[in-house]
Amino acid sequence: MMEPPDRPTGDPAVEVIETSSLGDRSYLATDGDAAVVVDPQRDVDRVIAAAGRLGVRITLVLETHVHNDYVSGGLELARLTGADYGLAAADEVPFRHVPVRDGDVLAASDRLRVRALATSGHTFHHLSYVLELDGKPAGVFTGGSLLYGTTGRTDLLGQDHSAELARHQHASARKLAAALPDGAAVWPTHGFGSFCPASQSGADSSTIGDEKRANPALTLAERDFVETTLSGLDDYPAYYAHMGVLNLAGPEPLDLRPPDEATPRDIEAALERGEWVVDLRSRKAFAASHLLGTVALGLDGQLATWLGWLIDWGAPVTLLGESTEQVAQAQRELARVGIDRFAGAAAGSPEELATDDARLRSTRTASFADLARALSGADGELPAPDVVLDVRTGTEWRESHVDDAVHVPLHELRDHMGDVPAGTVWVNCGSGYRATTAASLLEAAGRHVVIVDDAFDSAGEAGVPLTA
Repeated sequence: MMEPPDRPTGDPAVEVIETSSLGDRSYLATDGDAAVVVDPQRDVDRVIAAAGRLGVRITLVLETHVHNDYVSGGLELARLTGADYGLAAADEVPFRHVPVRDGDVLAASDRLRVRALATSGHTFHHLSYVLELDGKPAGVFTGGSLLYGTTGRTDLLGQDHSAELARHQHASARKLAAALPDGAAVWPTHGFGSFCPASQSGADSSTIGDEKRANPALTLAERDFVETTLSGLDDYPAYYAHMGVLNLAGPEPLDLRPPDEATPRDIEAALERGEWVVDLRSRKAFAASHLLGTVALGLDGQLATWLGWLIDWGAPVTLLGESTEQVAQAQRELARVGIDRFAGAAAGSPEELATDDARLRSTRTASFADLARALSGADGELPAPDVVLDVRTGTEWRESHVDDAVHVPLHELRDHMGDVPAGTVWVNCGSGYRATTAASLLEAAGRHVVIVDDAFDSAGEAGVPLTA
């Protein structure tokens, strides 16, 4: 039998459980025997596996807030492990839990404790948790409050509350800074590419002292912070409207059994009905060959975010992957945002899944250097653009965009196809991922498309005329 790892005697060990596709982190903190888990995602097998690898018992599961960007696994994890499940007392839920209030101390073991601090801002009832080993604070789990170089956005409960919550967020950040030593670690749930931060930061770790020097909530006066925060907010995914409802009701246990197998005839029928048939392969593989009408949402990007944003909630979805493993990975990703019922799934190449070759398509791709040449009138193998379509967010567009381009953010494209002028469309985003998704939607609508599969940061250097 394998011996458990050596028990730590100083600071607690904090295991990060990353969900990079959603830009979130969950945490497992342990004294070497017992463990507390903070903000677990729905697929709790990852958390249980981490506890098993470390040889520790999960005795306490905590939520910093009712999540808007993913389905929580906290309730299920507590059921499976017998751990206490703590949520803000002010959040009324129908399932068994420990109601947590400002100042409460909860014990994972005799040595490992967490102290709750009310940190309203991201939500009204938001809590942060100071992690203490033998009475010594090691760091703080900040959820959507104090993030790396920023704070959680304050408009998820509606625009009517966003200014008030921004003021709360400013006060909460200062409360955390005052309550903890400069060397205390900051462990946020959001801020790694998700839409929950007020702005993005590239930092991967931080301390209270670091945030005092750089975080706008700690360097700006309240009025300036509120104005800056509110002016920087952009749209957030439509599926967020469903996450809080699911989490307050108590999410169902995760079911990752394979969907029914879809035959080529099933796929053809789904496409003819206008249903969502999602191609999970890389964007380069999609461009090379795909079934007309399928939507390109590769596993190499933010599949769950974009499908959850684009579809009508509850619409039938069929998954197409190169392998059953790819389909299973997509199931896991999508279950995290509550998409867990599928019309079917199939594995294979487009050629294997097509009822006939007439349904196969390929899409031309280009670099920004190709776009620069095409805009200058130079002859080339690619068709000249009649329109350049930018499908990035409003914030990205305002920073810089191609001269005379048309702007329709990806999440608005289905409802605004008529805003894209006639002719050949060259579509760009920040990297090529969203451009490929947009191209698949345009192509299904009968448009002739070229995908700019390139980083927007290279556009100016490549000679593309830009408007800043």
